[in-house]
Amino acid sequence: MAELIDLGEFGDGFRTDPHPFYARLRERGPVHRVRLPGVDAHHETWLVVGYEEARAALADPRLSKDGSKIGMVFLDEDLIGKYLLGTDPPQHTRLRALVSRAFTMRRVEELRPRIQEITDELLDAMLPRGRADLVDSFAYPLPITVICELLGVPEMDRAEFRKMSTEAVAPTDSDSEHVAFVRLAEYLTELIEDKRRAGPSGDLLSDLIRTTAEDGDRLSPGELRGMAFVLLIAGHETTVNLISSAVHSLLTHPDQLAALRADLSLVDGAVEETLRFEGPVENATFRFAAETLEIAGTRIVRGDAVMIGLTAADRDGLRYPAPDRFDIRRDTRGHLAFGHGIHYCLGAPLARLEARTAIRTLLERAPGLALDGPPGDWLPGMLMRGVRTLPVRW
Repeated sequence: MAELIDLGEFGDGFRTDPHPFYARLRERGPVHRVRLPGVDAHHETWLVVGYEEARAALADPRLSKDGSKIGMVFLDEDLIGKYLLGTDPPQHTRLRALVSRAFTMRRVEELRPRIQEITDELLDAMLPRGRADLVDSFAYPLPITVICELLGVPEMDRAEFRKMSTEAVAPTDSDSEHVAFVRLAEYLTELIEDKRRAGPSGDLLSDLIRTTAEDGDRLSPGELRGMAFVLLIAGHETTVNLISSAVHSLLTHPDQLAALRADLSLVDGAVEETLRFEGPVENATFRFAAETLEIAGTRIVRGDAVMIGLTAADRDGLRYPAPDRFDIRRDTRGHLAFGHGIHYCLGAPLARLEARTAIRTLLERAPGLALDGPPGDWLPGMLMRGVRTLPVRW
């Protein structure tokens, strides 16, 4: 039997800076049996922390995303319905093909002028104040505005949606998590019905309602709710953390900030290195062994849960030399921040476009940008990686 490691015993330091703990685990091996901390403290899972093992596991069809295959039903799927992150082929193939018909690269590229416009409007409001919480004033409103406009979420609903979505992905306790999912399910059901009654309006959700494959296949009401859920949640929560972590990493590494200020063409490298160094998703959502298998010589029994450490893998020194050094000129190819394989993040191009626009414009317009105190608490749980607040001045 593998040793069970209780991650809760690592204390608050594990949430604030998990990287040294993951490094210690990697020294002992690429796969470990762990008990999760916090809200998930009763859950035991296999945790993959080595880069090569994580990359292979992300693409291994024997590791199922569909918990129902082994009798597991999760809160989100029970209330929201099946969606891309909780399905396997052929269901996943069908759903991804349908959403890809509407959420195209061309559609993302067409958002470029609007993303720049929103960025400038937010900075117009923020910069005269001299100091601000970057998360609340900039890193959050940019992606939530973009994804809500893209999907057609009314502006008056966005503040309330933020509360629901943050509690869903980084719950403070199990009761508030349940309430958040109930409210999200109710809201999305009502939103979809409003759009169905209103007819075509040009937004992505309206297009998804009417998207039809060559064989006449369409998304069911439950699938539409699940698709709206994953696009809205993943479409802004990750980008909030990407922007704030990029700014935090740059401000705490003045040599890299100076290099970027001297050559803003390095902004792409700064975004990619942030994704590797302090990616917005700490661990991929659970997979389950559909059959007994081995990962790096460790036997995983059918039905076992497996969590793949994206943050841990991207700090593996066997893949990235000096992995704890933030280096915007590094060759980051192959990082796992957006996953790998068939579940590679559908919204990665949009997240990259928003982050590049945000960071470049912020540095152009706030040459004196600096930290204005320590960042706020890191988000709870082991899914999302980001700070709740980031005080800055300029």
